Amino acid sequence: MRVKKKGVWFLTLLSLVAVIGVYYLFDRNPMPFDGITIFSDDTIKDTELGDAGSDATPVFAESYLFEELRMEMRNERSQQRELLTQKITSDDLTAEERDKAFNEMQGLTKRETAEAMLEMLIKDLGYEDAVVRTEDGTVKVSVIADELSAAQADQIVYMVKSEWEDSSTVSVDFKSGQ
Repeated sequence: MRVKKKGVWFLTLLSLVAVIGVYYLFDRNPMPFDGITIFSDDTIKDTELGDAGSDATPVFAESYLFEELRMEMRNERSQQRELLTQKITSDDLTAEERDKAFNEMQGLTKRETAEAMLEMLIKDLGYEDAVVRTEDGTVKVSVIADELSAAQADQIVYMVKSEWEDSSTVSVDFKSGQ
């Protein structure tokens, strides 16, 4: 009887740790005070305001364009995923058709994962932001850079081809950060 109580306590604590871990993993607002920074008098005195020059264009505009592209791709793929889910759960289709829909969904997930990984790797090369789109073996890469040399573009193409085996054609373009 005593062993069962220990087992129940162990499972209860383990599930509690799992729930807390998932909460912290998926917490969308990790900053305390909802992002409000509290300044002391000393911090305010030491803070210098920068000169917002009129000739400096923020990278935010291009990055916003990339976020818009990502949102469009997410919406499009969400619709594809919904359609494939309907096919998989449909009783009207044969097992082969449902299997084909399941494989398409796995391929879609694989593409999304590869795109996210490539974006991260390209950003690690020192670019402000990057967006990667894959479709039928064609990979389109857009990066934010002041200028993009042929060697830099070749480096991105080489990395894409080495990381994504399904890429037959890779194109790289850049948006100016200024």
